[in-house]
This record gives sequence, C-alpha cells and structure tokens, in this order.
Amino acid sequence: MPVALKTILLLTVSNVFMTFAWYAHLKNLNDKPWYVAAFISWGIALFEYLFQVPANRIGYTALSLAQLKILQEVITLAVFVPFAIYYMHQPMKLDFLWAGLCLMGAVYFMFRT
Repeated sequence: MPVALKTILLLTVSNVFMTFAWYAHLKNLNDKPWYVAAFISWGIALFEYLFQVPANRIGYTALSLAQLKILQEVITLAVFVPFAIYYMHQPMKLDFLWAGLCLMGAVYFMFRT
C-alpha cells in the first residue's frame, strides 16, 4: 500500500476518535460535570494517538511536515462535517463548502512541485 494512502487511512481513523473526543461530550455528557467529560474525552483521545502517531511517522517518510499538517486539516474537515450534520444534528451550511475550497487551495500550494 502506498505511504500516502496508509497515512490518509490512519489519519482518518485518528480524526474520527479526535472528533468524538473533542465534541461528542457536548451531546452525550452535557449533564455531567466538565471533569467527567474531560476524563472520558482523554480516554477516547488515547485511541486517536494510537493511530495518529503511526500515521505521522509513516507519512513523514514521503511527505514534508507541512504536507502532513495540511493533509490532517483536510481530513479533519472531511470527518467533522458529517459528524456535525448527522451526529450533532447541526444544519448543513455553505460555509462547509467554502472552508473546504480554502483547504483545497492550501493543499495545492503545499503539494505543488
């Protein structure tokens, strides 16, 4: 499997865990004290790191640090938008499209040769 594809797959899994660690407590634990949400989020974040660290180590063998960062940001938005709409029941906004287009510009500049 190509390095870039491994990196993308691992970062996608990592971002799913990250998104839940960062935001799911707003829906599921809003009646609990903040420190309960923090400890549960830390537990979820452990799984994020178990995928993110290998993803970045593998990716860094073929991609620059800046390319890894932009790739992660694009994946974050790609994971966050469906999470926000389907899990958190947030309204679909054109702002998601505009943000995505801005990130595509960033991808262009980081990956051009």
